[in-house]
Amino acid sequence: MSKLQLSKETNKVFWRWYFLGGAGWNYEKMQGLGYYFSTLPLIKKLYKNEDDLKKAAQVEMQFFNTNNTMAPIVLGLDCALQEEKGIESVETLASLKTGMMGPLAGIGDTLFHVIPSTIIGSLASYMALEGNPMALILWIAFGFLRLGFMKSFFKMGYREGAKVVGELGNKLKKITKAANVLGITVIGALIPSVVNAKFAYTFTQGEVSIAVQELADKIMPSLAPCLVVLLTYWLLGRKKMNSTRVTLLLVVLGILTFNLKIFG
Repeated sequence: MSKLQLSKETNKVFWRWYFLGGAGWNYEKMQGLGYYFSTLPLIKKLYKNEDDLKKAAQVEMQFFNTNNTMAPIVLGLDCALQEEKGIESVETLASLKTGMMGPLAGIGDTLFHVIPSTIIGSLASYMALEGNPMALILWIAFGFLRLGFMKSFFKMGYREGAKVVGELGNKLKKITKAANVLGITVIGALIPSVVNAKFAYTFTQGEVSIAVQELADKIMPSLAPCLVVLLTYWLLGRKKMNSTRVTLLLVVLGILTFNLKIFG
């Protein structure tokens, strides 16, 4: 990537989004207020006419909602268009913001939310349970990596414009698919280590005594933890079920059926 010189105001746009882009989230505009706050230094510099400033502010404050890490692409494009074409670009900008939110959310939520939370979050959590300080370092390192991506995306949007969305989606499609497979594999491997569930029932007939747990281990080691995870996954897909209800149901099920202890 070639070096790109950004103005003082343009840099402020990025750092405002990074630190406070989500601070003004609300149900009406979602990220709209944070987006406007981020672009305010630039539009105040560009538009000395009060009417132009109000028009630009209205566009910047419109509804906006996408992945926080991918949003700098839109912000970079926003800065480039307004610096090049001024107030005449705001109508085009409004359409581009609306059209780019969806594709960027799909890519960003997968690569920078679901997968890191699944893989890095699970590894860091398990390391923390073992008292390993690398857990904190691992998560902080991911935060700096994410910052690097956000800065690169901002420069990419500023330099390349709207065409980066299509190109980025094509390049990341295979990476996203592979990362999804990796995430599922990591979670599957962590089940026996993180979920500690055992069958407590022992069948007794005369002098014969058979522990269900011993029988289950012969069928498949760690069968009980796998059943708990499969049941949880199934329940979360049912109507009128949420994480709180599923958790309470697992507690009741643990008392009645299993000697169940999760994360312990």
